[in-house]
Amino acid sequence: MTLAEIANEFGLRIRTGEDRLREEVTGGYAGDLLSDVIAHSRKGNVWLTIQTHPNIVAVASMKELAGIILTGGREPDPETLRKAEEESIPLLVSSLFAFELAGRLYQRGISGTG
Repeated sequence: MTLAEIANEFGLRIRTGEDRLREEVTGGYAGDLLSDVIAHSRKGNVWLTIQTHPNIVAVASMKELAGIILTGGREPDPETLRKAEEESIPLLVSSLFAFELAGRLYQRGISGTG
């Protein structure tokens, strides 16, 4: 499943990274502790978080994640948008809370990195 398909199916609002939405998502990771995401996420994962600050872009870039989905309707900080555009990191927003979105993604075949 691609980020474009995920965005379409779950009504996500695309904020940045439109040029990378056709990439395949290899799995998912949900978490808000940056050190945990660094330690356990994998290349190509989509990351679900409530964090909105610029450091999430640095983590996603370093880990080569497919993209970041901000959950619970949270919007990225202006600096986060700027950095995501610079790094070409897809940044999407969901009105769903992380638990519900993770469950729906799992039902559609996006498994965790466990």
